[in-house]
Amino acid sequence: MADSPNLVFIFSDRQRYDTLAAYGNDWIRTPNLNKLANQSLVFDHCYVTQPVCAPARSSIMTGLYPHSAQMPTNKLIMPPDIQTIAGMVSNDYQKAYYGKWHLGDEIIKQRGFNEWESVMDRLWAEYSSEDYIGTFSSYRDFLVENGFEPDMDIPGGKIFSDEYRAELPAEYQQSTFLGNKAGQFIRDNSNQPYVLYVSMLEPHPPFTGPYNDIYDSATLPTDPTFMQPPDGHSLFSRKRSEYFMNSEFDGHDLSKEAGWRQLRSNYMANITLVDDAVGNILKAIDESGQSDNTIVVFTSEHGDLVGSHGMLEMRTFYEAASKVPLLIRVPWLQNQSARIPGNFSQIDLLPTLLDLMGQDQPEHLQGESRVDVLEGKSSLQDNDVFIQHNGIGDRDLTSEESKPTASKALKDDINYLNTLPWRSIVSHDRWKLNLCVGDQCELFDLNSDPFEFNNLFNLPEHKDRIRAMGARIRLWQHRTGDNAPLPSL
Repeated sequence: MADSPNLVFIFSDRQRYDTLAAYGNDWIRTPNLNKLANQSLVFDHCYVTQPVCAPARSSIMTGLYPHSAQMPTNKLIMPPDIQTIAGMVSNDYQKAYYGKWHLGDEIIKQRGFNEWESVMDRLWAEYSSEDYIGTFSSYRDFLVENGFEPDMDIPGGKIFSDEYRAELPAEYQQSTFLGNKAGQFIRDNSNQPYVLYVSMLEPHPPFTGPYNDIYDSATLPTDPTFMQPPDGHSLFSRKRSEYFMNSEFDGHDLSKEAGWRQLRSNYMANITLVDDAVGNILKAIDESGQSDNTIVVFTSEHGDLVGSHGMLEMRTFYEAASKVPLLIRVPWLQNQSARIPGNFSQIDLLPTLLDLMGQDQPEHLQGESRVDVLEGKSSLQDNDVFIQHNGIGDRDLTSEESKPTASKALKDDINYLNTLPWRSIVSHDRWKLNLCVGDQCELFDLNSDPFEFNNLFNLPEHKDRIRAMGARIRLWQHRTGDNAPLPSL
């Protein structure tokens, strides 16, 4: 192992697993991520702990499940006593966090990080002190310095709306800004070990950007569930599909196939923006002479349905929402692509990275190091993963239409159903059980039905399997202090 290896951890927002060549997408333009994949361990099935922004990233940063990190939903401030990786790595390291944080006090350096570049001014409601009102992000300052005028009023001043920012040329997008800043950090710190987290907003909405025209929406490949309502699945999913299939988002009429296709095309184009930034970061690592001493990780905090099952967004256990890309380049372990089969949970990322860096493992972590798997000494063949959804306190899920069309009754149903907690297990033999008190539970055989068409939960021949999988969820709850109710099975 290299002495005091560097860590560069890059993650996007709402990037589903099937958006890279390494996962079968042979048409999307991601040359830099493809290059990284060709030098990395590629995980076949990486799952988030919760397909919602703040809860998912709380696990990435702390090694705790969302309920333990006290981040069960968005719109919360992570308690100050919850430790992140920056507090676990030795002070010999320079520690930097660049990009979207979404765990409170967005624009303030915190949690043991020495350097901080912020991009998200619109999360001002999650500041812990009124003293931070009127402090703006590094990205806002960058745009103002380049002659752009903020267009949106918030307490303390004016910021750039997402809609305004998305229309700017590529060189002024958030991912470009972060890729350039990260590259400079890497070059400036080539003589000392460092930990650098780079969190990009793209391809998060708005579903538009400077590369909108690079893909032909009419011929864009889609998955088999594209625009297919989830008949027989949870009522929450059925209601949301009804809502999305008759709505308009960012000017896209989703009652028509053309609207869905253009939205998905723009989403994919914003992943190409991410790829550009990844290229700048990888180039900086190479040019600084640190390639052989630097761990590089690429993943996403969760996916997005962008039309699969007739839905947008996440907050569901479907593969397109809960499974994400995971590439880990460890130069002293391999210099070419290798597949890691089996289920991997992002709860294991932090302990694995600490282990790779030769750092101590805090006892409170709820995941485990998988370095033996990376070294080929063991496998994930027996690994179950657990996913959760906690909706109480979440935002109004019908608040982001550009042209409201849904009835009050449908909106009320969706927001009520969102308050019901769900727990899921993806078993080592590739079955998925989704449980909720108050909604239709789900069972999918991912071996024969990888796109999750057929809910098998109510079939009597699967009762024993459901009981056994449900028991494993309860044991996981006991181990991690989770008290969400489960239905009787």
